[in-house]
Amino acid sequence: MADSSMQINALIVDAADPERLAAFWSELLGRPVMGRTGPYVWLRRENELGLGFQRTAEPKSVKNRMHFDVTSPDPAAEQQRIETLGGRRLEQYADGGFLVMADPEGNEFCIIPEGPFELDDEGRANYLG
Repeated sequence: MADSSMQINALIVDAADPERLAAFWSELLGRPVMGRTGPYVWLRRENELGLGFQRTAEPKSVKNRMHFDVTSPDPAAEQQRIETLGGRRLEQYADGGFLVMADPEGNEFCIIPEGPFELDDEGRANYLG
Protein backbone atom coordinates (compact mmCIF):
# COMPACT_ATOMS: atom_id res chain seq x y z
CA MET A 1 0.00 0.00 0.00
CA ALA A 2 1.34 3.42 -0.91
CA ASP A 3 1.76 6.05 1.78
CA SER A 4 -0.66 8.93 1.51
CA SER A 5 -0.53 12.37 3.02
CA MET A 6 -4.33 12.58 2.92
CA GLN A 7 -6.37 12.30 6.11
CA ILE A 8 -9.93 13.05 7.15
CA ASN A 9 -10.08 16.68 8.29
CA ALA A 10 -13.74 16.98 9.24
CA LEU A 11 -17.06 15.19 9.12
CA ILE A 12 -19.95 17.32 7.88
CA VAL A 13 -23.58 16.46 8.57
CA ASP A 14 -26.28 17.96 6.37
CA ALA A 15 -29.02 19.54 8.47
CA ALA A 16 -32.32 21.33 8.03
CA ASP A 17 -31.53 23.12 11.31
CA PRO A 18 -27.75 23.10 11.90
CA GLU A 19 -28.05 25.06 15.16
CA ARG A 20 -30.38 22.45 16.68
CA LEU A 21 -28.31 19.51 15.45
CA ALA A 22 -25.06 21.12 16.62
CA ALA A 23 -26.60 21.72 20.07
CA PHE A 24 -27.64 18.04 20.30
CA TRP A 25 -24.22 16.69 19.30
CA SER A 26 -22.42 19.31 21.41
CA GLU A 27 -24.24 18.14 24.53
CA LEU A 28 -23.90 14.46 23.62
CA LEU A 29 -20.16 14.62 22.96
CA GLY A 30 -19.16 17.41 25.34
CA ARG A 31 -17.75 19.42 22.43
CA PRO A 32 -18.90 23.05 22.54
CA VAL A 33 -19.95 24.99 19.46
CA MET A 34 -16.85 26.90 18.40
CA GLY A 35 -17.90 28.80 15.32
CA ARG A 36 -20.35 29.65 12.60
CA THR A 37 -19.45 30.36 9.00
CA GLY A 38 -22.12 30.80 6.35
CA PRO A 39 -24.33 27.68 6.42
CA TYR A 40 -21.98 25.83 8.85
CA VAL A 41 -21.97 25.38 12.63
CA TRP A 42 -18.74 23.88 14.00
CA LEU A 43 -18.05 21.96 17.21
CA ARG A 44 -14.67 22.08 18.93
CA ARG A 45 -12.07 20.13 16.97
CA GLU A 46 -10.74 17.10 18.86
CA ASN A 47 -8.03 14.62 17.93
CA GLU A 48 -7.48 16.71 14.78
CA LEU A 49 -11.03 15.97 13.58
CA GLY A 50 -13.64 18.64 12.99
CA LEU A 51 -17.39 18.08 13.22
CA GLY A 52 -19.67 20.48 11.41
CA PHE A 53 -23.32 20.84 10.49
CA GLN A 54 -24.27 22.34 7.14
CA ARG A 55 -27.67 23.82 6.34
CA THR A 56 -29.34 22.06 3.42
CA ALA A 57 -32.74 22.48 1.86
CA GLU A 58 -33.33 18.76 1.35
CA PRO A 59 -34.69 16.77 4.32
CA LYS A 60 -33.20 13.40 5.27
CA SER A 61 -35.16 10.76 3.40
CA VAL A 62 -33.38 7.37 3.66
CA LYS A 63 -30.99 5.47 5.93
CA ASN A 64 -27.56 7.05 6.25
CA ARG A 65 -24.84 5.49 4.12
CA MET A 66 -22.36 6.35 6.87
CA HIS A 67 -23.02 6.65 10.60
CA PHE A 68 -21.17 7.48 13.80
CA ASP A 69 -20.31 4.91 16.45
CA VAL A 70 -19.97 6.61 19.83
CA THR A 71 -18.60 4.81 22.88
CA SER A 72 -19.92 4.72 26.43
CA PRO A 73 -19.02 2.69 29.50
CA ASP A 74 -22.75 1.85 29.76
CA PRO A 75 -24.55 2.12 26.39
CA ALA A 76 -27.97 1.17 27.82
CA ALA A 77 -27.77 3.91 30.47
CA GLU A 78 -26.86 6.47 27.80
CA GLN A 79 -30.12 5.88 25.91
CA GLN A 80 -32.21 7.90 28.39
CA ARG A 81 -29.86 10.91 28.22
CA ILE A 82 -30.01 10.85 24.42
CA GLU A 83 -33.80 10.72 24.47
CA THR A 84 -33.86 13.69 26.86
CA LEU A 85 -31.69 15.62 24.37
CA GLY A 86 -34.16 14.92 21.54
CA GLY A 87 -32.84 11.65 20.12
CA ARG A 88 -34.69 8.36 19.91
CA ARG A 89 -33.99 4.63 19.74
CA LEU A 90 -34.53 2.93 16.39
CA GLU A 91 -36.17 -0.37 17.32
CA GLN A 92 -36.11 -1.68 13.74
CA TYR A 93 -32.39 -2.44 14.23
CA ALA A 94 -32.74 -4.25 17.58
CA ASP A 95 -32.23 -7.70 16.01
CA GLY A 96 -28.64 -6.74 15.21
CA GLY A 97 -27.82 -6.40 18.91
CA PHE A 98 -26.53 -2.84 18.55
CA LEU A 99 -28.03 0.14 20.35
CA VAL A 100 -29.01 2.21 17.31
CA MET A 101 -30.25 5.74 17.98
CA ALA A 102 -31.26 8.69 15.83
CA ASP A 103 -30.48 12.36 16.38
CA PRO A 104 -33.27 14.99 16.18
CA GLU A 105 -33.17 14.96 12.35
CA GLY A 106 -33.17 11.16 12.10
CA ASN A 107 -29.46 10.54 11.44
CA GLU A 108 -28.59 7.07 12.72
CA PHE A 109 -25.74 6.39 15.15
CA CYS A 110 -24.73 3.49 17.38
CA ILE A 111 -23.73 3.56 21.02
CA ILE A 112 -21.15 0.87 21.60
CA PRO A 113 -19.26 -0.16 24.75
CA GLU A 114 -15.80 1.26 25.37
CA GLY A 115 -14.25 -2.17 25.64
CA PRO A 116 -14.26 -5.09 23.23
CA PHE A 117 -17.46 -6.95 22.45
CA GLU A 118 -18.29 -10.03 20.41
CA LEU A 119 -19.91 -10.24 16.99
CA ASP A 120 -21.42 -13.45 15.66
CA ASP A 121 -20.90 -14.74 12.11
CA GLU A 122 -23.81 -12.57 10.90
CA GLY A 123 -22.27 -9.39 12.38
CA ARG A 124 -24.73 -9.16 15.27
CA ALA A 125 -23.53 -7.75 18.59
CA ASN A 126 -24.24 -9.10 22.04
CA TYR A 127 -23.40 -6.25 24.42
CA LEU A 128 -26.99 -5.33 25.36
CA GLY A 129 -27.59 -8.66 27.07
